[in-house]
Amino acid sequence: MKRTTILLASLVMAVMSFVSEAALRAQDGGEAVNIGSNRELLVDQYLIGSLDGTAQKLWPPRDEGPVLFLDRPWEGELSIYMTVLHVGSKYQLYYRGKGTSEVDRSCYAESEDGIHWTRPDLGFVSWEGYTGTNILFEDDPNICHNFAPFYDKNPNCPPEQRYKALAGRADTGLFAFVSSDGIHWKKLQEETVAKHQHYACDSQNVSFWSESEKKYLCYLRAWDGDWTGFRTVIRLESDDFIHWGPEGGLRMTYGDTDREHLYINQTAPYFRAPHLYIATAARLMEGKRVITPEEAQALSVMPGEDDSCSDAVMMTTRGGSLYDRTFMESLVRPGLDPGDWVARTNYPVCGIVQTGPDEMSLYVERFYNQPRVRIHRYSWKFDRIASINAPYAGGEFRTKPLIFSGEDLFINANTSAPGTIQVEILDKDGQPIPGYELDKSPVLTGNWIEKKVRWAEDKSAAPLAGQEVILRFVMKDADLYALRFGAEE
Repeated sequence: MKRTTILLASLVMAVMSFVSEAALRAQDGGEAVNIGSNRELLVDQYLIGSLDGTAQKLWPPRDEGPVLFLDRPWEGELSIYMTVLHVGSKYQLYYRGKGTSEVDRSCYAESEDGIHWTRPDLGFVSWEGYTGTNILFEDDPNICHNFAPFYDKNPNCPPEQRYKALAGRADTGLFAFVSSDGIHWKKLQEETVAKHQHYACDSQNVSFWSESEKKYLCYLRAWDGDWTGFRTVIRLESDDFIHWGPEGGLRMTYGDTDREHLYINQTAPYFRAPHLYIATAARLMEGKRVITPEEAQALSVMPGEDDSCSDAVMMTTRGGSLYDRTFMESLVRPGLDPGDWVARTNYPVCGIVQTGPDEMSLYVERFYNQPRVRIHRYSWKFDRIASINAPYAGGEFRTKPLIFSGEDLFINANTSAPGTIQVEILDKDGQPIPGYELDKSPVLTGNWIEKKVRWAEDKSAAPLAGQEVILRFVMKDADLYALRFGAEE
């Protein structure tokens, strides 16, 4: 009976994924996209109708410098597979600590602002007689190799399980863990919750509660073949964090883009638009040597890790099996330091978190396999990962037909001093709607995280809610990053 239930659940998950993919295909075919009052970042093809003299542009974050040096004797050169959480007023960081020994450790740090980090004296695991370490677990590779927590936003989650995590290896499968505070952990059950020959599981197996899909999701490492071909990603789904399916996983696709080794995917809901999952993935260029063996030796790079290089890329997904790879360029390029040009460095920490009134941060591990391994913080203004960019000569961007709810249109945008943005609303056939024509739109110049757009005589977009419309942005030397309909926040 239990096996039948699990098989039925797996079948339902597969059907739901097919439906999600069908919905995306329908949108590509020109059917109206219902965005409701969601904030929509222009990071993918979801709303792109046409671009005339404009182009989509990726905006790499700014390097704010190192925030944590992994220099404790129980951390060291092989510290990797990191996750950052922002829960209430606390920031929590989880990572594998591992020096040149074969012992894996799960370590923990915390911060009040996401910038200044401390290692609390947990007293769980000692190091050569010193009991004040920040080690959560030690010497169990099935836990410590890739322990990957998240904060569960499922409204039905009991308080004692508010934090959850997956960890495991290919030979064991994935174990599930729960915690009330993110520090004191226990196994949800002794048996593994997911195991299959296709699940490599040998890097972070990231999971979260999807507020839009109303289920738990896990994105984990796989290979195209039997440990051959390219490293890729499989998606699993669960209603209870114990039973995962479909059997063998839903293999992710990448559209018509070049295949690359995706070492860790770091897929997570974007905190200002949780229906959009942003993957700050690590891309490994295996066998592409940049530095010489002599340079590697001078940097104390461990043998065998100097003949490849890696960087960070950005992908998105909104459910189903498709990763949108609008941007194949680096999100974070390796730097001037030769130590940035070795394998498995420049690996992003899982999670983008708010670190200021209008600032968000991504953390990136630097100088892996070297004694000076550390974590850097990178920053953006809210939502400004990518934009529709218009040059000085000007251009326009039209959305697909869309349906919205709410009163006003808000845009995240900026211009130069001579730059401008105007917004016209068209009907589903592309004709201007009376009262929302271009000559009724104000000529906007400035820099805003949220700018309310109204037309002549203070006319809001509210009368058009529920109808199929097209937004036409006429722009000069300007960038449009995101839009939403609704009330002021």
